[in-house]
Amino acid sequence: MIRIKICGITNLEDARIASDLGADALGFVFYEKSPRHVSRDLARKIVASLPPFTTPVGLFVNESPINIRETVEYCNLQAIQLHGEESPELCDQLKGLKIIKAIRVIDREGLREIDNYRVSAILLDTYSKKSYGGTGRSFDWKILTGIGTISNLILAGGLTPGNVSEAIRTVNPYAVDVSSGVEKKPGKKDLKKIKEFIKVVKLSTKTGDN
Repeated sequence: MIRIKICGITNLEDARIASDLGADALGFVFYEKSPRHVSRDLARKIVASLPPFTTPVGLFVNESPINIRETVEYCNLQAIQLHGEESPELCDQLKGLKIIKAIRVIDREGLREIDNYRVSAILLDTYSKKSYGGTGRSFDWKILTGIGTISNLILAGGLTPGNVSEAIRTVNPYAVDVSSGVEKKPGKKDLKKIKEFIKVVKLSTKTGDN
């Protein structure tokens, strides 16, 4: 079963909708320059309202280990996503936390750094000079062909209800991560898009696309 993460949650209504529709994890962005940034106090309130089997994930960009751990404890997060230039050594300093390390894909050559990270999962997103994520653009999934198995691979970057089935067939990921692809505008989700996205992913899994 392919897991589904809805990222960029900024309000309680969207969190409840995504959870009720079947999202396995919700992402909260603590990077202040993001249009989907959420305060620790609000994230804590939303997380407290989630059902027990919905995983809250905190997204950080080039943040210090101390601040990350403080935020995890304060908001009761169950996993963290590191979406900047965090080194393998920094990840090692966060031992004890479930870490998703994002690799922003430019080309096949850049995938070599994956082997340096000792983390719970690797997330592949589209590279952009202007943004650390949420660009709405996908990369060429075919460059992943033949690179071998990446443990707990999460696919992100420009996923939508219209292309996620093809992405699953091409990449066969552990999970898919969507943000802008199910939004009305940055920070506000679209109920119909979330519902359709989850429906397509589950149908792809059921029919054996994964």
